[in-house]
Amino acid sequence: MPQPMHLPNTQLLTERGDLAELMVAGIQRYLLRATEASVERRQRHWHRDTKTPAAYAKSVEDNRQRLAKIIGAQDPRSTPELSYLADRPVAHGRNYEIHAVRWRTFERLDAEGLLLEPKRKARAQIIALPDADQTPEDLAGLEKGHKNAFAARLAQSGCRVLIPAITDRACTHSGLAGVRMSNQPHREFIYRAAFELGRHLIGFEIQKVLAAIDGFSSGPIGVIGYGEGGLLALYAAALDQRIQAAAVSGYFHNRQALWREPIYRNVFGLLEEFGDAEIASLIAPRHLIIESCPQPTIDGPPAASADRTGAAPGRIITPSSDQVTAEFRRAQDLTGKQGDKFALVDSPTPCDEYFLQTFLRTLGIHRLQSPSRTVRRLRDLPDAHERRKRQFRQLVDHTQDLLVQAEFKRQDFWAKADARNTETWAKTSRRYRLHLHNEVIGRLPAPKMAASPRSRLIYREKKYLSYEVVLDVYRDVFAYGILLLPKNIKKGERRPVIVCQHGLEGRPQDLADNDNETPAYHRYACRLADLGYIVFAPQNPYIGADNFRRLQRLANPLKLSLFSFITRQHQRILQWLSSLAEVDAQRIAFYGLSYGGKTAMRVPALLEEYCLSICSADFNEWIWKNAATDSLSARHSYANKGEYEIFEFDLGNTFNYYEMAALIC
Repeated sequence: MPQPMHLPNTQLLTERGDLAELMVAGIQRYLLRATEASVERRQRHWHRDTKTPAAYAKSVEDNRQRLAKIIGAQDPRSTPELSYLADRPVAHGRNYEIHAVRWRTFERLDAEGLLLEPKRKARAQIIALPDADQTPEDLAGLEKGHKNAFAARLAQSGCRVLIPAITDRACTHSGLAGVRMSNQPHREFIYRAAFELGRHLIGFEIQKVLAAIDGFSSGPIGVIGYGEGGLLALYAAALDQRIQAAAVSGYFHNRQALWREPIYRNVFGLLEEFGDAEIASLIAPRHLIIESCPQPTIDGPPAASADRTGAAPGRIITPSSDQVTAEFRRAQDLTGKQGDKFALVDSPTPCDEYFLQTFLRTLGIHRLQSPSRTVRRLRDLPDAHERRKRQFRQLVDHTQDLLVQAEFKRQDFWAKADARNTETWAKTSRRYRLHLHNEVIGRLPAPKMAASPRSRLIYREKKYLSYEVVLDVYRDVFAYGILLLPKNIKKGERRPVIVCQHGLEGRPQDLADNDNETPAYHRYACRLADLGYIVFAPQNPYIGADNFRRLQRLANPLKLSLFSFITRQHQRILQWLSSLAEVDAQRIAFYGLSYGGKTAMRVPALLEEYCLSICSADFNEWIWKNAATDSLSARHSYANKGEYEIFEFDLGNTFNYYEMAALIC
């Protein structure tokens, strides 16, 4: 008797091509649409009251706190403490001295840089923030040939100017010497561990800025920055209302292409609530000057080599003047009359004359002094390379301090879970399941479209038949896998199902093709079907190298992740399997290997329809494996490897595999 070419109650599957590749491409289209739609959608988070400055500031305070949280800038800082690193200046200008300084941010984290101290009473206190590939000496005019010494101009004009050193884009120290080095920019290397622990390099560097402000005594306060420093100036002013004026050069755009930028700019959930216009709106009714000018040109991370690999792709390109203007106008529209102190300057070069003049006027200084050639060195300059190394090492050590604390943070987070019995556990663990889904994995809306199941027979084996199955989830998003259906199921009989999940770069065929023997899987789906189990082997979208990792980059700013889609795909698979006459819906189990083991810890923790879960070749001290950079851990840690999509924001303070396992219980 010939077997049917498709399953009952399904249409014949006619899709051609590589279904795994089509799955990844479809999810990308979904995310690109969602990114475009985020501009309108984010307004639901805002309730601006533009009637008065005080009413406006109060109405956006919750947004300000949420921004601080997603960039990890909420930790209390140390008592202000600024130290001069020598008993005499490094150099002096016409009316100011230049000192090498250090100031405390946290207990074991300092900031370093240069202080340009006027000889008379300072007319304003300014923090000048260089781009990542500039040094404080560049901005102070101490390096020959550097044309962007805007900090020196501000000091000549009577301001006290502090220039922090920020983390650069080189990869000199990324990794662990003798174990594994990486071509990750220093910024990315710190970002990875910080992100897993609910922090961010952006937040660390803003905390350094705000720690400096904590020590300011009097006078109006301004921040100004270019490139990466422009980002920090924008965010710092958005968070701290002590800052009277912010000047942002070479960094302002709509961020719809954030996924293309370097990964150290990736912020989980940013575009759900904030574009640059929304961040600017937190500065109102204070002064903000945006300079549209050439941005730093970054074509990617440092070049890979035989002994240095693993960096995420990412570029910085200059947006058109029209694009900058459009985002600026949007900021004005959002703030109404409270944005009257916003200004846009179009300049041929960064930190141009009119931009600096406009910034100084907001601080009550009406004359920008002409460039001076009288800066004279009094001794050797600080070693910029050693300073960057110190700063890098301190930031890495700070993430490792946070890693040690994470276990105790998780204990505090889980304090309301009651494990006295199954009833109290079921009741009190629900909030943690919701938190994992909503705040860590990211929750997609419940699918509204029908599954429209399609199938086709692909393998005929002695004891079972195998069918490819496709189920719609959203527009362009579908679930796909292979169903192995034993031939000896009697009418009215219902059997258990085992969902068998492949690992990284895998396919259902790796498990479910009887002619495909692989050392990792050994046809385990086929062997289970031979034993009489119904088996379903889904395709998960972690296939295609950067093609799928790009999905994580697109998803994160929308407060989503790859597992947001995997969860909904599995939910649809479970619904369909439960509808089959041969299936015992109370006995659907999960068995995942490697990256499938990651799925085994996350999806069954969220979807209670799985009656049990087997995590193979992945269960471990997951937070340590992601965030550790010490010599004992680095060989196995993802911190210096190529899986840049693996990190999940604030997972370290909420869920390790122990806690995920508890949700599966």
